[in-house]
Amino acid sequence: MPDSEYISFKDMCGRFDVTPRTLRYYEYIELLSPHKEGRSRFYGAREVARMKLILRGRRFGFSLEDIRQWLLIYGEKGTREQYRVWIDLADRQLDVLREQRDELETSMSDLRALRDETSRLLTEMDGRAEQK
Repeated sequence: MPDSEYISFKDMCGRFDVTPRTLRYYEYIELLSPHKEGRSRFYGAREVARMKLILRGRRFGFSLEDIRQWLLIYGEKGTREQYRVWIDLADRQLDVLREQRDELETSMSDLRALRDETSRLLTEMDGRAEQK
């Protein structure tokens, strides 16, 4: 078994609140490369750091392929290039999120107007019912 700087598969799932299936999938698509002993998997500091980046990227709406490509840049071209690419990806995603926010605000406004109109109609109906 690896020394104490490694955590088990189960502990990795628990630490990041992900399912075993998710962790296996991240390994399958080469986002993570755990140390293996037989069928057991162990995760070191590198994999823990990568998992934090993966989950943060997902939270911001990046695709797993975007995240995978971005992580590959570090190994191929280093930190400086990885930072440059990150800025480009972040700018692009901020545009997408801005557009989604605008669409959401429009939907909320439309829903509010429909709710208010329905409430007004119900009040009118109730008023007519009382007059009878």
